[in-house]
Amino acid sequence: MVWKYIKNGESLSIDVEKCTGCGTCIEVCPHNVFMIQDKKAIIRIKEACMECGACRLNCPAGAIEVNSGVGCAAAVISGMLGNKSPACGCGDQESNGSCC
Repeated sequence: MVWKYIKNGESLSIDVEKCTGCGTCIEVCPHNVFMIQDKKAIIRIKEACMECGACRLNCPAGAIEVNSGVGCAAAVISGMLGNKSPACGCGDQESNGSCC
């Protein structure tokens, strides 16, 4: 099952010209967003990105852009700090708008 976060609103992008295909993004991504195709990383499931920023921070080629601290990652962290359920409005009706 793939958890989807911010539908059509993610800030994630990858510059395939800069990508070296090292696979670091695949190793650090908690939601399996990336895959290697033709020796380059590509975005496999954009809606699964929770915008945590691990891929951008660890990409040695600087090929990945994402606004970390927004979307579900921020909601999860804020919820944990405030001892309450995360609420970013990205969940489906069954989850009452909460993440994860």
